[in-house]
Amino acid sequence: QLQLVESGGGSVRPGGSLRLSCAASGFTLDDFAVGWFRQAPGKEREGVLCISSNYDSTNYEDSVKGRFTISRDNAKNTVYLQMNNLKPDDTAIYYCAAASICYRNYRVWMTAYENWGQGTQVTVSS
Repeated sequence: QLQLVESGGGSVRPGGSLRLSCAASGFTLDDFAVGWFRQAPGKEREGVLCISSNYDSTNYEDSVKGRFTISRDNAKNTVYLQMNNLKPDDTAIYYCAAASICYRNYRVWMTAYENWGQGTQVTVSS
């Protein structure tokens, strides 16, 4: 059972930026892939981006292309999600999760991962 803690959310205006952090507790992230996911009110959880242990990235959501970037700092045992040019549709609770690989289909995470944390709230409004 893995423990990850999300932070960095907040309330911003459209066009603003935020950087979310996913910090591991009690284990080392070096050998794991880490994905970011989000869930808006009344909607299913969806995949955003994933980064592998080899620093390859997988994009699950076309609407974030060119705006969001995933990165990792193994020395800090942390994965980041840099979000630029935020839009109201980005409003959601953002979660992170770790696995052996970045699954091709984000829905695999929904069936395989059972240790979702509290997430961090991102609100984009005028």
